[in-house]
Amino acid sequence: MSNTDKNKEFYDMADAFIAVANKQCKKRDPGTVSATFLYAAARYNTFIAASGSESADKFSAHKEDFLKYFLDEYKKMLEEHFEDYSTHFEKYLGQKN
Repeated sequence: MSNTDKNKEFYDMADAFIAVANKQCKKRDPGTVSATFLYAAARYNTFIAASGSESADKFSAHKEDFLKYFLDEYKKMLEEHFEDYSTHFEKYLGQKN
């Protein structure tokens, strides 16, 4: 699989998760949907970290490494999207600054 195909697959998967969240927002408060999305990501990422560990002791010993990695990655992604929305606010939301 080429890098282009991998990137497309990555963004298609992200879009699928966002579509589920958008569907939930039709029935629920968007803030609650957002909090649930974050909770699910934290829970799943912890599962991934744990399942890649050889033992509970090794998993626990690497807690700070896991936290740093996931927090740093989330911060980079959030900053990227914040900048994108700042630049394209009217286009995305149909509202003037």
